[in-house]
Amino acid sequence: MPQEVFFAIPFEPALSPHLEWARAEHTQWVRERGLTRSAEGLAEYLSWDLAQMVARNYPYSSAEDTVTLMNWFAVSFLLDDQFADEGSERAERVGEVCREMITICFRPLGAPAEVVCPITTAWAEVWAQLADGMSETWVNRFASSWARFMAAHATEVRRAATDDPPTLEEYRLLRRQTVGMYHALDMNERAHRFEVPPQVQAHEVMRAMRTCATDTIAYMNDIHSLEREESRGDAHNLVTVLRREHGLTREEGLAQAIRMARAELDEYIRLEGRLSKVCAELGLDVDQRHAVDLAVDGIRNWIRGNHDWARSTGRYDRSAHLGTGEDLLVG
Repeated sequence: MPQEVFFAIPFEPALSPHLEWARAEHTQWVRERGLTRSAEGLAEYLSWDLAQMVARNYPYSSAEDTVTLMNWFAVSFLLDDQFADEGSERAERVGEVCREMITICFRPLGAPAEVVCPITTAWAEVWAQLADGMSETWVNRFASSWARFMAAHATEVRRAATDDPPTLEEYRLLRRQTVGMYHALDMNERAHRFEVPPQVQAHEVMRAMRTCATDTIAYMNDIHSLEREESRGDAHNLVTVLRREHGLTREEGLAQAIRMARAELDEYIRLEGRLSKVCAELGLDVDQRHAVDLAVDGIRNWIRGNHDWARSTGRYDRSAHLGTGEDLLVG
């Protein structure tokens, strides 16, 4: 099964010691915010085990911050599942909600949502917690990454509603945004209370590292989620796009996607090896170098943690089908 595909990743796994306590707190928060409508919807959401994903990807955050990160994941993933339903009216509503999710980041912290539904209200609350104490530079960077993520999802929904499948190149560029890794890597700084020096963040090597990590995770996710997306008729999957564009069998498309994911991981490792020289060239001090090391650890935790989570989560089980129209709503 594609979900069981194993990638040899040369990074050690890590896991937050706060997982179980934070999971219980988070589950209560999801109930209280009305992010699921029924016991069945909540049970399926919990089967995704996003709590484990957070504990693997941000293993060194405090107990309280781990809960906040889990709440943020709920907002991101539950909104994502609204995009499975097709139709122009649904696409228009998704676009409206995505615009509100973007705009919330540019209002004063704590300002209420203006397009009101459970997802937007929850995001206004979580964003105020996440942005508190972070620099304006970080807030603007995260908000920009988040905006591209939301806009890309709206585009994906619109194209699905009009039966407009992407070419491989269109898909690669769109998937680089819909996988949500740029803002997820930005969140590593908030989760572990540091900020990458701006000159490093802007350097071509760091930018390329973030892009390679993004593509690695996107392609691995597409492989692991293939059966689920095939069962839903979702054309926005790397294997499906490869098959359509190159006339491949399912096995050939899957093999090509695996090769692409491995190539991106290899390139990431090569680029990471250049970073020490970059730090020396930029004249970073000890504290700045430590921040860079933390950023690299964060990327590694995401690549390894996402892979380990994806191979076991109920989210990618083809037998799981969340009734998004009944249990989880954008409005």
